[in-house]
Amino acid sequence: MPVRTKYELKLGVATREAFGRALVELGRENKDVVACDADLSKSTMTSYFGKEFPDRFFECGIAEANMIGIAGGLADAGKIPFASSFSCFAINKGFEQLRVAIAYPNTNAKIVGTHSGISIGEDGPSQMSIEDIGLACSLPGFVVISPSDEVEMAALVKAAAAHQGPVFLRAGRPKVPVIYGKDQKFEIGKSIELRTAPT
Repeated sequence: MPVRTKYELKLGVATREAFGRALVELGRENKDVVACDADLSKSTMTSYFGKEFPDRFFECGIAEANMIGIAGGLADAGKIPFASSFSCFAINKGFEQLRVAIAYPNTNAKIVGTHSGISIGEDGPSQMSIEDIGLACSLPGFVVISPSDEVEMAALVKAAAAHQGPVFLRAGRPKVPVIYGKDQKFEIGKSIELRTAPT
């Protein structure tokens, strides 16, 4: 059985860390994968990608709306962009561009929001995003993914790249328990039952 019980759960890396590592692996496999960041690459973990592929890494500065527009342009040019920032900045500051440049034309851009929800803790409410899923789900054609652990994140980074169309991939700041076994299969749009509810 690939799913661990609550008694076997070990603490894994943060989903943002798993994203950064998976993006590098994906970059090794596919030269069309590029990354954009908004001056937060050490926090979003796209710094790993930038270090290995400096010619495919675009530092956009503290300008999330512009970063989303750049990601749209890169996608229109045949690249597979992963544009990353904190969720509150990527979704809130870039919402008009997400709507007009990514969602409506069904652009093949992948938006990654890290430090999602209240997981950013001590950095305070201005950095938190509790509305990101609601806003992303309101964008036509967007696939919204919120992986629960490092195994799921690694698999769904690849699935996001393979998916044709816009994706919002959500990651958290803290380390999280590893829920899934390495052999677990994930598919966009399909759920996995971890346990049966008591009757």
